[in-house]
Amino acid sequence: MNDKQPWRIVFMGTPDFAVPSLTALLNGPDPVVGVVTQLDKPTGRGMTMTASPVKTTAVERGIPLLQPRTLRDPETFATLEAWQPDLVVVTAFGQILPQAVLNLPTHGCINVHASLLPRWRGAAPIQRALLAGDSHSGVTIMQMEAGLDTGPILAMKQLPLDETMTGGRLHDTLATLGAQLLVSTIAGLKTGNVRPSPQPAEGVTHAAKLTRTDEKIDFRQPAATIQRRILALNPWPGAVAELEGRPIKILACRVADGSGSPGTLITLQNDGPEIACGEGSVIVREVQLPGKRRMTAQEWLRGHPLTIGMLWS
Repeated sequence: MNDKQPWRIVFMGTPDFAVPSLTALLNGPDPVVGVVTQLDKPTGRGMTMTASPVKTTAVERGIPLLQPRTLRDPETFATLEAWQPDLVVVTAFGQILPQAVLNLPTHGCINVHASLLPRWRGAAPIQRALLAGDSHSGVTIMQMEAGLDTGPILAMKQLPLDETMTGGRLHDTLATLGAQLLVSTIAGLKTGNVRPSPQPAEGVTHAAKLTRTDEKIDFRQPAATIQRRILALNPWPGAVAELEGRPIKILACRVADGSGSPGTLITLQNDGPEIACGEGSVIVREVQLPGKRRMTAQEWLRGHPLTIGMLWS
């Protein structure tokens, strides 16, 4: 294939992660003829109806927009047909594409996924990679099929993970990396230099959606494992411990070699309280209380004095 004609692209995406991919397409050679995103949702204390980041970008650029409850809606499918897409690009959209939509574009549907497939198929690949202590993460451009993240691989880019990587920083890095890889992959598809390759049968793991259980810090675990959880869930949704019945998000810590009964406050260091773990200890360096801004442990302690022996759970 050596297709020099512009491809009509429909983009499907919702959160911040998808915006760099959409922006890259809007700045590219092929017209984005329509954008599909999730419905506005109530957010904040006032539960104000809020547009998705992808919707905001599409409206700013004057791109036709769809916000269907389901892609199975006949009117929605009729609009997609009318857009006559050559390619559908999906980045963190949040709905499963029915087979009729997968079959619609001339050159199929491709997906920007934040993992090195087949590792971490599913909803939360960024946090799961960090929680597992993976040495690498990355992005995969995949040709979509009916299965969940099972389609053939078109392109992949690795990224080494260091011990300071947070979920937020990895999210932003992979969003940018994914946008760059998306542009080069589409160019390769048009020239025929990019061809699909089946995913390996070995190494499949599933990145289950995060739950309240994932947020909970268990001080019976080793300090290094607890630190991974705190990093993986920073800034969202945050790793949580309770002190005197009050939930506190711990957003940063360092590992130390203190000892004691797990969950016990054993010392007050210059940079924060030291809590005993199943192996070693963690020194809490940044926290966020309910309804408050994030702050350093020193700032928090000035208004909330702690005593040795207090139990965190």
